[in-house]
Amino acid sequence: MGLLGNPKLLQPILFVYLALAFALLVTVFHYKRRIKAPDDFRAVLLYFVSFFLALLVVPILIICLASAAPGQLLSSLGWTVGRSRRGILLMVIAIPIAVASAYVASKDPVMRQQYPISKQACSSLKKFVLYEMAYLVLYYLPWEFVFRGLLFFSLLSSSGLLTSLALQSIVSTLYHIGHPDSEIFAALGSSFIFGLIAYSTGSFLYPLFIHALVGICNDALIFHRYYRRAGP
Repeated sequence: MGLLGNPKLLQPILFVYLALAFALLVTVFHYKRRIKAPDDFRAVLLYFVSFFLALLVVPILIICLASAAPGQLLSSLGWTVGRSRRGILLMVIAIPIAVASAYVASKDPVMRQQYPISKQACSSLKKFVLYEMAYLVLYYLPWEFVFRGLLFFSLLSSSGLLTSLALQSIVSTLYHIGHPDSEIFAALGSSFIFGLIAYSTGSFLYPLFIHALVGICNDALIFHRYYRRAGP
């Protein structure tokens, strides 16, 4: 369907805005500029909030202001349950794969240095649960909306499936620069898979579930093995 309203104007505005937002998120607003180990909890949460505002709230606001039919546009960008039966089936299939992937990743010393991003979040179970809830809502949700929703679906009709998959995968993988090498390669492969799931279901909500499951399980396994066991 493509972007509604005035696609020749709205799509470039959104993409130019996203280029600026990505630049700010990896520089000015990145948690690494504010982190003071071991007191990193507030810095990471503020980064999540910045991520949420920059990649979810502002794009939706632009769409609502510039589109004649914002609800229909958001639905065409994957903000819908889509083909729910297929989506639920894919999630069920993905659960053991996601948990196994997280299990393998959590045993990697390099990944343990990277995750959880906030090490102070592991100081108590209550703080860890709060952190993971914020991780899901403030980070994973805008991530999937932008990459598997806004970038992928808006390019699909004009660029075709393979090009749309490749472009959202390139940008998504580049955002992982500075992460462990194994995660960068995993991000490249999973970006294509998540894009195909979004295409198959018509929604980014199913990739969101799978993506978040891997990340949160990885954090939870690291928390249990290397923090909870070390406690009193």
